[in-house]
Amino acid sequence: MSRTLDTLLRPSLLAVAIAFSVPLTSSVLVAAEHSTTARSYNLPAGPLASTLNQIASQAGITLAIDSSLLAGKTSAPVNGQFEPTTALREALQGSGLQLVPGINGSFTLIELPQGTLALDATTISGQGGYETAWGPTSGYLAQRTASGTKTDTALREAPRSISIATRSQMQDRAVQNLDDAVRYMPGVTASSYGSDSRAEWLKVRGFEPTQFLDGLPLPKGTYAMPKLETWDLERVALLRGPASSVYGQTPAGGLLDMVSRRPEDAPAHELQVQIGSYQRKQISFDTTGPIDDEGHFLYRVSGVVRDSNTTIEHNEDKRYNIAPSLTWNINEDTKLTFLSQFNRDDTGITSQFLPLQGTQVATPAGQVKYHKNLGDPTWEFYDKTYYALGYALEHNFNDVWQFRQNVRYTKSDLAFQGITAGGFYGSVADDGTLQRGANVVDEDISQFAVDNNFQADFNTGLIKHTLLIGLDHQRINTNYKWDYGAAPTSNITNPIYGQDFSNVQFTAYNDYNQKTRDTGIYLQDQMALDNWRLTLGGRQDWLHTNTIFYNYSNAQDKRDDSAFTGNAALSYVFDSGFTPYVSYAESFQAEAGGFQGKAFKPGTGKQYELGIKYQPPGSEMLFTAAVYDLTRKNIVLNDTLGVSRPLGEANVRGLELEAVGKVTDNLKLTAAYTYANSKMTKVGDPLDKNRPLPLTPEHQASLWADYTWHNGVLEGFGVGFGARYIGETDNIAIGSMAFVPDKSYGHSEAYTVYDAAVHYDLGKLNKSLNGASVSLNANNVFNKEYISTCDGFYCYYGDRRSILASVNYKW
Repeated sequence: MSRTLDTLLRPSLLAVAIAFSVPLTSSVLVAAEHSTTARSYNLPAGPLASTLNQIASQAGITLAIDSSLLAGKTSAPVNGQFEPTTALREALQGSGLQLVPGINGSFTLIELPQGTLALDATTISGQGGYETAWGPTSGYLAQRTASGTKTDTALREAPRSISIATRSQMQDRAVQNLDDAVRYMPGVTASSYGSDSRAEWLKVRGFEPTQFLDGLPLPKGTYAMPKLETWDLERVALLRGPASSVYGQTPAGGLLDMVSRRPEDAPAHELQVQIGSYQRKQISFDTTGPIDDEGHFLYRVSGVVRDSNTTIEHNEDKRYNIAPSLTWNINEDTKLTFLSQFNRDDTGITSQFLPLQGTQVATPAGQVKYHKNLGDPTWEFYDKTYYALGYALEHNFNDVWQFRQNVRYTKSDLAFQGITAGGFYGSVADDGTLQRGANVVDEDISQFAVDNNFQADFNTGLIKHTLLIGLDHQRINTNYKWDYGAAPTSNITNPIYGQDFSNVQFTAYNDYNQKTRDTGIYLQDQMALDNWRLTLGGRQDWLHTNTIFYNYSNAQDKRDDSAFTGNAALSYVFDSGFTPYVSYAESFQAEAGGFQGKAFKPGTGKQYELGIKYQPPGSEMLFTAAVYDLTRKNIVLNDTLGVSRPLGEANVRGLELEAVGKVTDNLKLTAAYTYANSKMTKVGDPLDKNRPLPLTPEHQASLWADYTWHNGVLEGFGVGFGARYIGETDNIAIGSMAFVPDKSYGHSEAYTVYDAAVHYDLGKLNKSLNGASVSLNANNVFNKEYISTCDGFYCYYGDRRSILASVNYKW
């Protein structure tokens, strides 16, 4: 291509990107380039991993390292003027390891007696350090994970169904919440109640998952959900199936295991400005680096400020978030990281609990428009404050034993008033007059959680062991009150605002204080014999629950429960990249609240899973397939009035397929397919037996791909495209089969929505703009109007089209 044409096209690409984004208001942006020339080093002997990381970070070198090779090893001193690769070899003297060239200009390490490193190597870049289960990743494929084991394990060897949304993937898709983060994964139904700015309503293999952050559970109430800020997260992992043998109280369906962004030893800063649909304005920032010259203290501060409206008229969505953290490298064997977070949400109820008539059922008055607010903005509000403070302590005793302690105190306060439109068949008259409900909710939850574990890496003969011994404890104090009454009527086509609610007669459907204490001890051994992998684990939990039901004449209920949960898994790691596995796991979980003055009995579950993982040698693609049989007992679900009741037992059998990673240097993708056959096997009402679980489609499929040019005239330009298919669901509330005139009213049709993105690296246009980029993301590109679900008498619209333009600067 001629220089003249090249010169003409590059400004055109810039114009296209900026036309779909916001103006670049920054002054001249300058970013230093990595140098590969000789440098002066004065590094004393220290932990080998830290020394290699420091040299690679400064030089921008990409390494491929199996973290187990570095455990307990000490580097040789590096003093003098060296090329970066020579400095790495200096540090490796006496370690028994050798630096060799890898693929795409990277380097890897080999253990001299055993030969070339196996494929459980992990990719690192000069900006991060070697990849661990708790650190930064490169690209779409995370190579290592602690989900399901609490130990740093190669993802392709983990004998469980695990999907991970990396920082890179979340950035490409402009992820704004956890629903966004997981919606391209198999086995999960995101936004199951449609558009809702208050919380994420997820279903994993038919059940709502527990959320973990930095190894500890997050408190979840009826409406006081964690709703973490995804900007503060390094990765979001979804573990499908039971995991109580390590994590304690978790549901049978699975859990979200998230990792916070933590302080790094190399300075890095990022600023993002966004504008979008519904008057959205958002600023996000992140800064990290050393505080002192020796690197004993590292800091990180990230945060988000958002001011936005929503798809619903007169409905705001504001957030104030900040997440400071500090790492103290006490010595070469001990590290202490303080982690904190604060969120303040001022939003509304975008799900609205719309009437069946006017959405799924035709009325003479017409259809309820998705953007119409059928509540009353002068009376409604939703205010939530969340904060957390804790630390993560790591200490290596020697080459065998290490100790980890995670501690966190969390507090969540919620107050909201909201209107539910409809609630029974016949709530909408022919002229559009709408019967409504008024809801007043106060909920506050405080939680203290601590997890202590010792890990030992040793051999017994030919068998390698990773032994985990742990003790954890958590205390939760929940106050929850829900008052319900008949609100003044409105109209589905001409809503009436500013009405008088002073005469509404409220009834407390829930009003209780519940305190729980849970202590668990656990033991797990991950064994390796040649290519065989065997994992065995077990845990004993003791749970005490004390509840006062104020709405049942101050009835007090105390119960003590205990449970043993186990897990077992066997796999074989073929040199060709295939890893077939079989696993068994159990779950145990307390159910919040109670019914008729009695606390619920904890739920239990068990699962059998057969799967295979395949990572082609030398590639950054991972293909997985799994079939499973899952049973959960003592389920609690909401009835048609929204009251929680014990249900009985359910079974889910399914198939999940996933492909994620880098196909070529230009193409990254994640694709998934889910088949789930769910049914209620033991229920109180015979009419409910063999019905599918609510909000659990039988079929789902998704595909997201990003193509970015790294050379030629299009260098720095990229496009992304995604498609999400959600199959039909049956969602009639339990106990309401006899009251719904047409069983099809709980049926939601299948739908497909499409997402897209375009982005441009401004540094490819001019080196003075290094670190700056612009992007445009659109979800539900074609603005498809669909009902996400109807659960009997309420219906919920799905997310409408939203467009988000971003200017991002890293330095």
